[in-house]
Amino acid sequence: MSDAWPAIREAMATARRVRRGEASADDLAAIVDGLRGRADLPPAGPALLDLVARAGTGPLAIAQLGQTLDGRIATVTGHSHYVNGPEALVHLHRLRALVDAVVVGAGTAADDDPSLTTRRVVGPNPARVLIDPSGRVPAGRKLFTDGLAPTLVCGPPRPGAEPLQLPAEGASPRAILAALATRGLDVVLVEGGAATVSRFLGDGCLDRLHLLVAPTLLGSGRPGIVLPEVATMAGALRFDARRYQLGDDTLFDLTATEPTPAGPKTSA
Repeated sequence: MSDAWPAIREAMATARRVRRGEASADDLAAIVDGLRGRADLPPAGPALLDLVARAGTGPLAIAQLGQTLDGRIATVTGHSHYVNGPEALVHLHRLRALVDAVVVGAGTAADDDPSLTTRRVVGPNPARVLIDPSGRVPAGRKLFTDGLAPTLVCGPPRPGAEPLQLPAEGASPRAILAALATRGLDVVLVEGGAATVSRFLGDGCLDRLHLLVAPTLLGSGRPGIVLPEVATMAGALRFDARRYQLGDDTLFDLTATEPTPAGPKTSA
């Protein structure tokens, strides 16, 4: 494990204190700048430090998605363990350890039975947020039974989970982020599945997208990001991109260069 990792986690704790008015933005900037010069940063360490610096300015929503070169997240049968390699999985767990809450949709919870905990690195488990408006996720899933972290559910009340109170219009991405912010869960990771990440991206609710691409071709299978169709390239969503090598995988650290048609990002 990188020696810089505990310092990165402590820097995120400082970012939270900045938002509460308990530390200064200058203090956080000095910490982050000092960390950028360290030789023992983990892979994609600069991307993690960018998140820390951004978290000091207000609520932050980041999404992570792993896919093949041809944009597939799983085979046609839904098999996805594992599209990406171990270094990419470690990066995902670092993200979990830095955020306040991690969001998944009902399909991911039902099919993959994730725990959404931090296991591959040292760090706290985030609160878990399940979007399940129809209550279709089976009661025996880990999110409801393992007791390793609190679970909030956007949908009917479930044993082992606490309802997340949402406005009458329902579980829109903006409503979910606003409801989490009222609980002090300001730094949010949208982890899956692809439909959930696509909804948050299409609604202009993401400040950052970490897209992990494996050097693999499936040629068929379940697609990753799916957005409304556009007629010309002028309608494409474009990004500023930084690239990091994580083993055999490439991490694209993406920030939209302009708001999506749905409106400005959460940080605007």
